[in-house]
Amino acid sequence: MAFNEALADRVRSLLGQRKGITERRMFGGLSFLLNDNLCCGVVNDLLVLRLGEHGAAEALAEPHTRLMDFTGKPMKSMVYVDPDGTKADDALQGWVRRAVAYASSLPPKGD
Repeated sequence: MAFNEALADRVRSLLGQRKGITERRMFGGLSFLLNDNLCCGVVNDLLVLRLGEHGAAEALAEPHTRLMDFTGKPMKSMVYVDPDGTKADDALQGWVRRAVAYASSLPPKGD
């Protein structure tokens, strides 16, 4: 499965040189991890966000969002944002900021 390279580049530039960011192919797309915790990613033309159950519920009240259902079963802590919700740079920045805030609240994984 392919992913939108332009959207991935935009997310990558927003994450900048933030310490602890790595990239990994997951869910048939590209994921960005913060201290080995999934933060956000791109699958096809969709932005994927890990926001926790509370953050995901809040995000679902906004346009262009839906629960991530990659496995056929909705994942209560993750949402997809459709392309219309990421067209504007400030909108994308806001979504990525939320995912970074959630991932930053998790204990680092690894070693």
